[in-house]
Amino acid sequence: MADAAPQGHATFISAKALMAIRNLELRARVVVQGFWNGLHRSPYHGFSVEFTEYREYTPGDDPRYLDWKLFARSDRFYIKKFEDETNLRCQLLVDRSRSMGFGSLGYTKAEYANTLAATLAWFLFHQGDATGLMTFDESIREYLPPKSRRGHLRQLMLALERPTAGRSTDLGAPLQRIAEITRRRSLMVLVTDLLAPVDGLDRSLGLLAASGHEVIVFQVLDPAEITFGFRNATLFQDLETDREIYIDPEVARAAYRQKLETHNTAVRKLCERHGIQCLTLSTEQPMEFALFDFLRSRMQRNKAIQRRTLR
Repeated sequence: MADAAPQGHATFISAKALMAIRNLELRARVVVQGFWNGLHRSPYHGFSVEFTEYREYTPGDDPRYLDWKLFARSDRFYIKKFEDETNLRCQLLVDRSRSMGFGSLGYTKAEYANTLAATLAWFLFHQGDATGLMTFDESIREYLPPKSRRGHLRQLMLALERPTAGRSTDLGAPLQRIAEITRRRSLMVLVTDLLAPVDGLDRSLGLLAASGHEVIVFQVLDPAEITFGFRNATLFQDLETDREIYIDPEVARAAYRQKLETHNTAVRKLCERHGIQCLTLSTEQPMEFALFDFLRSRMQRNKAIQRRTLR
């Protein structure tokens, strides 16, 4: 069964059906191809062309680079992108700590996060963009620098398929290291549950943004973490500390949800302060929603940069 797309005209594969596909690269391909097919049938039919080899004409652009054939087909003005506009360098930063191993839907946050990273990698690779990967828990586990070769994409998929082995989440050391070794300005896409102390997140994310990189954060949460919809009193275990505590969900639910909302509000504010786009995803959402949010975020940033340039 498919779920309705954000624009209301296309249907996308459900997250549950997607996770039933065992091969990670095939999952990514299914998402991207379904996304484009749905987008072409939607009111955003001109959206895709702006993320391939053209961008929309803005006042001040040299009219010699207008594509008149594309204008005849779309009734909109586009210009061919220059090489430095099309060659994006993206580093995917994927949390592999034990908290990402939680899941109430038959698959875990880690599996959803890996699929999201694979989808972005597959999409960017087929645009000709260089994509790298860093997986981490309390330290860096895998590091692949951004490349655009076909063999590199396969290496990236294999790295994402390795099981979660870490314990606690420490964004500080891994993000400091990636900031040190990434000299060229890049797009940093962090995929994590963000269930860490706000002070530490402020320092870690602030460091990455201060290094001159564009940063997008995908906060991945399981529906049970969002609603705390457990019904029976039981013994809960912290996956990162192994601490156990007996909780009656009916009694604790309101306080839990308030505390989570307070945490997430603080995270959104600190991201806004550092110029970071923060997008929250439930693991029950179709993956195409995340891809749509990613591209919309990129489009909004590009338009903001163009406006500043024209002033």
